Amino acid sequence: MRLATTTAAWSTLALLATAASADEIIDTVTVIGVTPLTGSLVDRNRVAAPVQTASSKQIERSHALDLTSYMNRHVGSVYVNDIQNNSLQPDVNYRGYTASPLLGTPQGLSVYLDGMRLNQPFGDVVSWDLLPKEALASMTLIPGSNPVFGSNTLGGALALQTKDGIGYPGYGVEVNYGSYNRQRVAASAASYAENGLHWFATGNELRDDGWRDDSPTKARQFFGKLGWRNDATDVSITGSYADTDLTGNGLQDVQLLSQDYESVYTKPDQTKNESYLVNLVVTHKLTDTVALSGNAHYRSIQTHTLNGDLNDDSLGESLYQPSADEREALEEAGYTGFPTSGETQANTPFPFWRCVANALTNEEPNEKCNGLINRTRTKQHDAGVSLQATFTAPMASLNNQLIVGVSGLKSAAKFGQSSQFGYVLPDRSIAAVDGPGAFADGTQESEDAFDSRVDLDGDTTTRSVYFTDTVELSRVMQLTLSGRYDRTTVDNEDNITAAGESGSLTAKHRFSRFNPAIGVTFNPSDGLSAYVGYTEGSRAPSSIELGCADPENPCRLPNAMAGDPPLNQVVTRTMEIGARGMVAKHLAWNIGVFRADNRDDILFVADDTSGFGYFKNFGKTRRQGVELGASSQFGPLYVGANYTYLDATYRSTEELLGEGNSSNEEGPGFEGTIDVEPGDRIPLTPRHILKAFAGWDVTEQISLSLDVINIGSSYARGNENNEHEAEAPFYLGPGEIGGYTVLNLGVEYRPMQSLQLFAQVNNLLDREYYTGAQLGSTGFNANGEFVARPFDDPIVDDERPLLGSTFLAPGAPRTYWLGAKFSFSGAQKR
Repeated sequence: MRLATTTAAWSTLALLATAASADEIIDTVTVIGVTPLTGSLVDRNRVAAPVQTASSKQIERSHALDLTSYMNRHVGSVYVNDIQNNSLQPDVNYRGYTASPLLGTPQGLSVYLDGMRLNQPFGDVVSWDLLPKEALASMTLIPGSNPVFGSNTLGGALALQTKDGIGYPGYGVEVNYGSYNRQRVAASAASYAENGLHWFATGNELRDDGWRDDSPTKARQFFGKLGWRNDATDVSITGSYADTDLTGNGLQDVQLLSQDYESVYTKPDQTKNESYLVNLVVTHKLTDTVALSGNAHYRSIQTHTLNGDLNDDSLGESLYQPSADEREALEEAGYTGFPTSGETQANTPFPFWRCVANALTNEEPNEKCNGLINRTRTKQHDAGVSLQATFTAPMASLNNQLIVGVSGLKSAAKFGQSSQFGYVLPDRSIAAVDGPGAFADGTQESEDAFDSRVDLDGDTTTRSVYFTDTVELSRVMQLTLSGRYDRTTVDNEDNITAAGESGSLTAKHRFSRFNPAIGVTFNPSDGLSAYVGYTEGSRAPSSIELGCADPENPCRLPNAMAGDPPLNQVVTRTMEIGARGMVAKHLAWNIGVFRADNRDDILFVADDTSGFGYFKNFGKTRRQGVELGASSQFGPLYVGANYTYLDATYRSTEELLGEGNSSNEEGPGFEGTIDVEPGDRIPLTPRHILKAFAGWDVTEQISLSLDVINIGSSYARGNENNEHEAEAPFYLGPGEIGGYTVLNLGVEYRPMQSLQLFAQVNNLLDREYYTGAQLGSTGFNANGEFVARPFDDPIVDDERPLLGSTFLAPGAPRTYWLGAKFSFSGAQKR
């Protein structure tokens, strides 16, 4: 049947600019699992959108640490904001939409593993550290707000398929060693029997000291699959377990980075994740034209965080000489050695006595303690069931494929948080204090006392119905119609503040919407195809966004929330048009234009660098651009490139908090607001993304690879109006981060069929560059000493100006990675 069969509204095959050989430049994609690509075959001559794919072989030959590293180096329109500066905690962006592990980051990409949604219930975040690379058979990145993929598919959907014993039989062990004492070992085993039984298992362990100060990582990941298959039925059950301990020391003050590129602002910043999941997938072919598929899954994730942060509320206060009452409290508690006079900034760069005293008296620790220890605990459980039917039969003499599906997802999350006061030590770690006022619970005798405690239960239920129908109107034209209806209920229960009381998080919210899609493909020849499509997608606010939406009560993320007002769901409308083709069977090319308009975009508005802020709906935003790609092979040499022009702008007038922005309406050094106008660029979205690669099979045993990432400049968070400038003496850094180019080199040697030796060098030229930025107030001078009240005047309403700076996410320096892989008893399917 000459039919572009697809269930993803108008999904397609893309140009594979990451191909390892000529026959992989363009390939046919079969995605199995109960995502809306179940059982559908994307014909390479029937394209409808620039879908990008990668096989396990391509991922493995890149020698990337994980999937996100591979995507950053090889997948078009993808770039990474390394906000946490941990290789397993990146913000992955595609066309200006993000899948991030950080609460507070607006999420716009959906991620599926064998049909199971990986976006977590609490905040829609994606924990990349829970995905074992060795388990992946393929990845497929589907662009646009495709409704069939459900909630969070605003900019695209990432569908991951795992390996099984039939397609990937054999046994293998891989060991690695690299810069900063990075050590990793992985093992895989798989097999099958003639009666259809098959199994696959893999596990790995990573230890890494990290390239920044005090930033170790430990991670263990395990995955297994057991299944049975015959001509009509395929049944498999998968299980996964991950246990990770990650240190992500985050952004650093620009003046401190200039002194020490590996330094951190404050510490510790630790995240521990433990996760397990079970997923049952069944497909059955009833007849030659009717097939059923379904899945059922259960997942549990426990997350604990420990973050040492600066207390921005202390930066304008006098923190040095203890008062008479404070000295008396210290003496009664048994402390000695505290100053009785003369303690000043000049002789005490790291004050702490007033902090200790105020924790004992419970008067003003929120103002006199310059540090905070923030702890969170999150327990999440979700279970889901999906059922899908595929009908492939002519309709009114036209070739046709219809797919209909229903799904239900139930999740429960329990979130708790506390903040303990402390003080900054010379190494910029935070020492916690004890006493009646040790915790930020709102009981302090201070007009600025805050309560950052949270004890929240959030239940979310989503029910969905979707369809997609592809009709071959003629030998050269296909039409696809799709739609999905989602109904989501979010039920929050505050276990601290009762319902009806001021600031209570208890509320029940309901969201529903039908999202349509239409696409047309035109295929005049085997070497040319064109497409045009329109899609709509939506995302309901999550529990954490609904609980942190009040600008009068900004919350600390990922560590706190405050209630009201309610938020609207985000709606995205996307238009795409483009073409792709082959020239002389060797040169593959693609060109496309897209525009995605968001209404009621949910943004996190940062109030300060320590994490305070709130979620709000922003009227309209737009992400539009042009994508170009080409790849070819000349004997043993293969080359390719992808280029994206991305224009991401605000389309409405809004007023946002502008702490740290030189153009804020309160004046230099003070907290105020900024006005955002239509046309202002969205922060952290570069206009230019260029990726190029070259590979050379020197001999049958030796291969070389080279890839280049070039990312254009972008604005810092906090500079949404694009007007911030470095203005001495109140503002130290710019509002924009420069573009950068990173060169990566790989060498592979295969002395025998079962043994592979390799070396990978990233950032070969050892460039210093930055992938993210945020404006805010700093508590340190260029020598790394803490400074409170950096300016004596002007004094406005008893407040003094603070020192603003630009906080940057530095990119990793030159790092190397050596490895050996031994495999036997079965050749892997590529």
